[in-house]
Amino acid sequence: MKQKDDHKYITDFTSGNVMRQLVTFASPLFLSSLLQIAYNMVDMIIVGQKLGKVGLSAVSVGGDVTSFLTLVAMGFSNAGQVIISQYLGSGRKEKISRFIGTMLCFLMGCAVVVSLLCLALKKQILTLMNTPAEAFDEAMNYATICIAGLVFIYGYNIVSAVLRGLGDSVRPLLFIGISAVLNVILDVVFVLMMGLGSGGAALATVVSQGTSFALCCIYVYRYRSRYELTLTRGELLGIDRSMLVNLVKLGVPMAIKFAAVHLSKLFVNAYVNSYGVAVSAFAGIANKINSITNLLSNSFNTSGASMIGQNIGAGKYERVGKVMKSIFSITVIISTVLSLLIIFFPDKIYGMFTDAPDVIAIGYKYVPIAVLFFFGSAARSGMNALINGSGNYKVNFATALLDGIILRIGFAVLFGLTLGMKHYGFWLGDALAGFTPLWLGLIFYYSGAWKKRSV
Repeated sequence: MKQKDDHKYITDFTSGNVMRQLVTFASPLFLSSLLQIAYNMVDMIIVGQKLGKVGLSAVSVGGDVTSFLTLVAMGFSNAGQVIISQYLGSGRKEKISRFIGTMLCFLMGCAVVVSLLCLALKKQILTLMNTPAEAFDEAMNYATICIAGLVFIYGYNIVSAVLRGLGDSVRPLLFIGISAVLNVILDVVFVLMMGLGSGGAALATVVSQGTSFALCCIYVYRYRSRYELTLTRGELLGIDRSMLVNLVKLGVPMAIKFAAVHLSKLFVNAYVNSYGVAVSAFAGIANKINSITNLLSNSFNTSGASMIGQNIGAGKYERVGKVMKSIFSITVIISTVLSLLIIFFPDKIYGMFTDAPDVIAIGYKYVPIAVLFFFGSAARSGMNALINGSGNYKVNFATALLDGIILRIGFAVLFGLTLGMKHYGFWLGDALAGFTPLWLGLIFYYSGAWKKRSV
């Protein structure tokens, strides 16, 4: 899978066994996502032990604010990953260092602007989110520190995108692992030993992410020759206008897609919560179950986008189809296994979260919708990899609008309110909207428009 020179960290996806490359590249991405979820849960567990439900509420609300603000970084860093992979595939490695500098300057500038704006409006933001009065001060402390440290979150996303674009998913996992371990240690120190409350949990998160970002930057710069990068001061501190245009064209639709899906899910959850505490409780269980398939889908989508980007850049279009087929094969098998488990063992699965009969009863009727969620996740993985890897901003924007807003909210309202299916209707609409990238991707694939290099 690696190049013949053992001192090179770049991975060439334009030749070799596609399935093996995909699994090898996607596995560290999946583990990275699990680690991020794990150390986010640590914040809640430790704060919950120290401050009870007030602390949990503060971390939950503050975490939602931070997650939403990172959508810009996620969208643009994913766009950057695709552009780098296309440069690499087309043999234009000399452009990559300059592009990295352009992306770095632009996104770090965005981080500073977003941080300053949100620090000025933090009280209004928490009020808009209906933060409970008794948890308002703790939520304010948590959100303030996380917003102030937003630059580290953006920075880590940039460096990780660069490494993924070059075909390296192992080292981002290592740096996430360092961040996770440090986060746990600092949580104990700041929250349990020093009694800093939810602000201590936020500080632990920011310090661990800042450390991970700094170590990642030092590592990439020190071993830049192994990635065939130059990374001169002029390249890192300058912005290439044409490269910035490409980044913005592709990054804006991706950021909108992340934001739209996030907002539409908040919309669905807000209505679902109105149907009572049992429904609200099961919604949390359903989200946890669905998050497993979403993690797998995103891992193969991200890895597949890099592989497809390289092969489009190299003009090896036949390998693009092989990448998509490999993604579908793996994700459909996983979705089938998960579907069989929830069909035949719903009691055991739901029983891991609750023993309340009314909550589990809701889960029985939810099983067919869960199956739809699983296969929707499998269906969109390969197509999102194609849409993202092609770098086609128009198709990305269409997907963002249809999947994130029009169909997701439209189906939810149709089934939930118009057809009177209540909370099951909102869940069904959300599940059906997940298939949107499938039919858009099929049209895009068979049109052949993806064969045009975007960079």
